[in-house]
Amino acid sequence: MDHVTVNEVGLRDGLQNQRVVASTENKLSLINALIAAGVRNFEVASFVSPKAVPQMADASALYNALPSKDVIHYSALVPNLKGYERAVEAGARSVAFVLAASDTMNRKNINMSLEQTVAACGDVIRRAVNDGINSRCYISGLFICPFEGTIPDERIVDLATNMFAIGVNEVIVSDPLGVANPARISRLFDLLSATLDIRDISAHYHDTRALGLANVWAALQSGVRKFDSSIGGLGGCPFAPQASGNLATEDLVLMLSQCGFETGIDVGKLREAVKVAEGIIGRSLGGRTMSWLESRSDLLPITF
Repeated sequence: MDHVTVNEVGLRDGLQNQRVVASTENKLSLINALIAAGVRNFEVASFVSPKAVPQMADASALYNALPSKDVIHYSALVPNLKGYERAVEAGARSVAFVLAASDTMNRKNINMSLEQTVAACGDVIRRAVNDGINSRCYISGLFICPFEGTIPDERIVDLATNMFAIGVNEVIVSDPLGVANPARISRLFDLLSATLDIRDISAHYHDTRALGLANVWAALQSGVRKFDSSIGGLGGCPFAPQASGNLATEDLVLMLSQCGFETGIDVGKLREAVKVAEGIIGRSLGGRTMSWLESRSDLLPITF
């Protein structure tokens, strides 16, 4: 059976936009619930300024308390070399950073031009290579920049090629606005696979326009076998006020399971993790499949 890696980003991308600041203890409860469901890959924290993102202020404390570090793959988001150093000091062995695909978006996010951001990413990659740390680069803002308009596919390919040439281990093609569609996804990933090893490329989708799963399917056809998702659909984007959040982990795992892909994750147990997340942020959560999952009276593993 073909394996697909599901990388859970709810602890970072999901919680960082919430009004509630989750305690380290609550975050660990959610991690443990997800591990019990079979999740083995996480992006758990962001080593950014606690003043800018108070939800991530406990990044070092959380890393120090993470369970099963010998068998679970944990990654942290870092904005620059300073964040990288903090993450590695806390014990991170894998780091990720964001490269927006447009000049204006980089200036809005981190007050640097696209050229300056590429250079800063290169500094982190080279340091990670030297330190033996796994590095991952989000290329963010597919197809449309809210400030500049259409972004050509070729720019995404060029940026990815540049990052790999410097030494990054993985590129995550990211759609934080949720504007991607399957036709464009197919064209983009066909371009990427023509020049790069598709096994080193993963995807990160938001479900703003209800196309998250369709975009996953398009990427699967191009050979992508790793996807980010967020438990309960936690998340969003500050530049898209109507964004409904990240692609829900339970939706992704259910579709993959029904289509014959193996993830190692129990869909039934994911609903228990959704309940834990709901308790943390104090409101209802759940992807498009949650009502069906809730209709089941048993707690047995859901198989197909």
